[in-house]
Amino acid sequence: MNKLKFIKKKKSGRDASGKVVVRHQGGEHKRFMRVIDFKRRKTTSGRVISIEYDPNRTSEVALVQYTDGEKRYILRPSGLDIGREIKSWENNEIQVGNALPLKVLPVGTFVHNVEITPGRGGQLVRGAGTGALVLAKEGDFVDLKLPSGELRRISNLCFATVGTLGNEDLKNEKRGKAGRNIHMGIRPSVRGVAQNPRSHPHGGGEGRSGIGMSTPKTYAGRSAVGKTRRKRKYSDKYILKRRKK
Repeated sequence: MNKLKFIKKKKSGRDASGKVVVRHQGGEHKRFMRVIDFKRRKTTSGRVISIEYDPNRTSEVALVQYTDGEKRYILRPSGLDIGREIKSWENNEIQVGNALPLKVLPVGTFVHNVEITPGRGGQLVRGAGTGALVLAKEGDFVDLKLPSGELRRISNLCFATVGTLGNEDLKNEKRGKAGRNIHMGIRPSVRGVAQNPRSHPHGGGEGRSGIGMSTPKTYAGRSAVGKTRRKRKYSDKYILKRRKK
């Protein structure tokens, strides 16, 4: 049986030579990584034996023991308590915690941990308090409304888990002090206009001043608006309606 936990290696935004390549990272607390079963392809039934806090994600995780003795972590949806039985595969009943292909889910069902490519494992809707709504079915595809408001078309062979994720009150939580950000590995961020001109293109000037240029720049001098280096994703063609108007 594979290990369910291992100590997360600190990278702190450095590359192999130790040079900072991603800013505002570092100083995080030592923590364990839990191996989450995002694929949910195990056909035997399992029972939830514990619900745990995971420092690496916003939602809680549930430890499931299957009938063959194997244990796996899954994301814990609201209503999935200790002692509940869960199953995966096509012929199972539609209840919270069960993983099924989208083609068997009725319109109006809320799901999470949704695959984009069949067999690859859940990549969408994995944050605390989130759930996607099955809006329509057309041919070999299912239309989902994601928590962001985006409408996306996904293959009906992709698996999704029934229910919305728990820990909904996370959005109301206040961090309270800068030290909590440091424990999470987030270092301070300073506005460009508050820096000197050698450190940032927006820096310099006497007193409070604007950016002093027609378009905002990144710290490296590249344009921060308009034609940036953002790459299009292979799945963008399946977006029916973007979250941004």
